Amino acid sequence: MAIKTDECNDSWIKNRRRTEFDQLEVVDDVMCKILRQKSPLERLKIAFGLWSSARKQLFHYLRSLHPDWDEKRISSEVIRRISHGAA
Repeated sequence: MAIKTDECNDSWIKNRRRTEFDQLEVVDDVMCKILRQKSPLERLKIAFGLWSSARKQLFHYLRSLHPDWDEKRISSEVIRRISHGAA
């Protein structure tokens, strides 16, 4: 089912197929309006910033859990978790 870019409601969720990822976060209507005013490049920069921040936080979290791991092992685990095991 395709999602129209000008829609911000979550009614399409009712028709989606269930996956192993049961939790789906929906963008707030106000935030959706703000994001619609951004250019595609600006939205991409925001998305990359969020991804980069999550990656750094996960790296430091894993380092605190496993102080015996070297940087290469932590990075490998970060990649595995972010890619949901695809890498």
